[in-house]
Amino acid sequence: MGEHRPTTARLKTGRLSLRRPTIDDVDAIFTIHNDPETCVHNPSDALTERCEAHALYARWNDQWQRNGYGYWVVLRHGETEPLGFCGVKPMELNGTAVLNLFCRFAPSAWGQGYASEAAATVIAWSSQHVPHLPLIARIRPANIASQRMAIRAGLTRAQHLDGPGYDGTDWIYIAEPADNT
Repeated sequence: MGEHRPTTARLKTGRLSLRRPTIDDVDAIFTIHNDPETCVHNPSDALTERCEAHALYARWNDQWQRNGYGYWVVLRHGETEPLGFCGVKPMELNGTAVLNLFCRFAPSAWGQGYASEAAATVIAWSSQHVPHLPLIARIRPANIASQRMAIRAGLTRAQHLDGPGYDGTDWIYIAEPADNT
């Protein structure tokens, strides 16, 4: 999966800037992943020690170096405080290589459409730069906000792909393949 190296370190939307994480983002990674509200549906993602944020950053950075893409830090234009993170990572779903969409935002950024805006941009970028991998989002059945975000960002529910995940059942949402004709 690492042979295609599209490397786009920065993306922009109407309100947001998305950039590749740096070591300077470890504090934001820790703050967002340490907040009990942000990982309520994915408790295995919760961080309790700052060293875990360093390790998470190292995994994210390794993926960028290997694949030329990964998770972006999401900020409002002109601001330096991250709202959250959004991006994709290669993985397998039912034996098929896919890109998994990830979004995690600080509670202060919830309900303002930032996650949907960032996710739609990442989905569009992925369809252009990594079109050979289907894009999915794994969402817990009780995570209504993420389900709404996935639909607003252009994903469709793919019930036939649902299955067990790290923290319980995953409902799968999928991006429709781009029409390149």
